[in-house]
Amino acid sequence: MRKFTTLSDQDILALAISNEEEDGRIYADFAYVLRENYPDTAHIFTDMAEEEDEHRRTLIDLYVRRFGSHIPLVRRQDIAGFMVRRPAWQVQRQGIDAVRRHARQMEMDAARFYRQAALRTTDAATRKLLGDLAVAEDRHEQAAGVIELKRLPASKREDEDEGARRRFILQVIQPGLVGLMDGSVSTLAPVFAAAFATHQPWQAFLVGIAASVGAGISMGFAEALSDDGKLSGRGAPLLRGLVCGLMTTAGGIGHTIPFLIGNFSVAMLIAMLVVVVELFVISWVRWRYQETPFGSAIVQIVVGGALVFAAGILIGSAG
Repeated sequence: MRKFTTLSDQDILALAISNEEEDGRIYADFAYVLRENYPDTAHIFTDMAEEEDEHRRTLIDLYVRRFGSHIPLVRRQDIAGFMVRRPAWQVQRQGIDAVRRHARQMEMDAARFYRQAALRTTDAATRKLLGDLAVAEDRHEQAAGVIELKRLPASKREDEDEGARRRFILQVIQPGLVGLMDGSVSTLAPVFAAAFATHQPWQAFLVGIAASVGAGISMGFAEALSDDGKLSGRGAPLLRGLVCGLMTTAGGIGHTIPFLIGNFSVAMLIAMLVVVVELFVISWVRWRYQETPFGSAIVQIVVGGALVFAAGILIGSAG
C-alpha cells in the first residue's frame, strides 16, 4: 500500500478524479435506495451526484492540460490512511440520519484531502491547482447545504423522519413486542407449574428452555407467514419473523435462567423478580412506541401476567 507522502502531483490529481467518480456513484446509489420512502432526500443526493460529475469533468480537463490523456488508476484503498467509503446499501440500513451524516462526512473528507495535498507540494503551480480544488470542495459542501435547505425544509424533513419512525415501529417494534409479550407471559404457566410440582430447579429450567425455544420457533414462523409486508407496509417477513422469534425466546428465557440456581427458594424469588422486570419493560415499550397510557399498559400486562402466573402455581401445586 502506498503512502500519501510518496504520491506525485500527477498521482494526486488522478486520485482526485477517482474519488470524485466514486463519490458521485455513492450519491447516486443513495438517491436510488431512498427514492421510495424519502423522495425529497433522494432529490438532494441526485443533485449532489450531478455536482460530483461536474467536478470530475473539471478535474479531467485540468489533468489533460498538465499531464496528457492517460490517467492512471489511483484509488483510496491503495493509499495508506484513507477512509474507504462504505457502500450505500450498508449505510442505508442504519437509517436516514446515518445516510445524511455519512454524506456530510464524505464532503468534509474530500475538502481535507485537497487541503493536505496543497500543503504538501512545493511546486507553486501544483499548490495553486490543489488549492483551487479545495475551494471547489468547500463550495460543494456549501452548495449541498443550500440544496438541502431548498429541497428539504424542516417540515419535509419532519415528515420523512416521522415516516421512518412509523416503519421502524411496524417492522421491528411491533413484532418484537408481540414476541416479548408471548414469551414472557405464555411461558409463565409451564415454568412455574413445573417448579411447584417438582421443587427441583433443574426440572423447571428444562421445561422453561423447551417452552421458550418452542414458542420462539412457533411465533417466528407465524409472524413471517402472516403477510409479505407489501400491502401492510410491515417490511420483510423474514426480518419480522426473526425479530419476533428471538424476542419470544428471550422473553421466556429471562425468568427461566434463575432456575439454574440449585436452591429452590432463592431461584423462585429471583425468577419472580425477573417476571416483574419483564412486565415493566413490556409496559414501557407499549407506552413509548404505541402511545398506550403507562398506567393502562401496566394494569393490562400485570393483570394478564398475574393470571397466568397464578394458573401455573395452582396447576403445579395440584401435582
